[in-house]
Amino acid sequence: MNPLGKKYLRKEALPTIFCPGCGHGTVLNSTLRMLDKVGLENFLFVSGIGCSSWLPVFIKADVLHTLHGRAVAVATGLKLVQPDKKVMVFNGDGDNMAIGGNHFIHAARRNIDITVVMLNNYIYGMTGGQASPGTPLNSKTKTSPYGSHEKPFDAVKLAIGAGATFVARETSASPIKITRTLEKAVNHRGFSFVEIMSQCPTQAGRNIYGKSAPSDIFRILRDSAVSKKDTELLQGQFRTGIFHLDEETPVYSQKIEVAAS
Repeated sequence: MNPLGKKYLRKEALPTIFCPGCGHGTVLNSTLRMLDKVGLENFLFVSGIGCSSWLPVFIKADVLHTLHGRAVAVATGLKLVQPDKKVMVFNGDGDNMAIGGNHFIHAARRNIDITVVMLNNYIYGMTGGQASPGTPLNSKTKTSPYGSHEKPFDAVKLAIGAGATFVARETSASPIKITRTLEKAVNHRGFSFVEIMSQCPTQAGRNIYGKSAPSDIFRILRDSAVSKKDTELLQGQFRTGIFHLDEETPVYSQKIEVAAS
């Protein structure tokens, strides 16, 4: 185990549940590097159900592992009673945009001062490989054996449209960028949303990509990411970077304080 792991990970929770080659392990590593710069003492973590929601459970910190889709709602309540804490949510594309979609958009609308990190691997990985709101069009999954006919959400546009005041996207192929983006997100005062495209060599590998080697999926993910400045996207590509930053809109707790006074 590297020094950061010894410093921040629970020994009793290891090894992690992540499959070999899963991008979530890279995100965990980048998160630890961010915490080493920012400081862990003031953090509270919340997660839902799914592979991605296990990520904060391995960290030596206060963690609420909640019901499927309810992580953002729980984090909202936690922030209102502990406004001095940095509340950070980890969830997946299904957890955040399907059963938890309503909580997600309204927390963004209210500008709740929390950070939501959504790990998008295009599929329900833990429950068997079903199509999610992030599954690319025409992709084959356990619930779309002839190809998905549903257009996926663009989580970045969804977050901006709902009112999030910090919105970014990175990939598990760029761990240094993840660390830097997470640091900016947790230091932002307002609703921060970071989507991280993460490779799933198990369910997405078998179903969507038709490949079993994690290295193959990693390269596809790496090569699909382009700068947000690129004006034209080829099929399968997506933009990365910080897309929206609003430091003027007051956070929800500020509005409550003003109203109460």
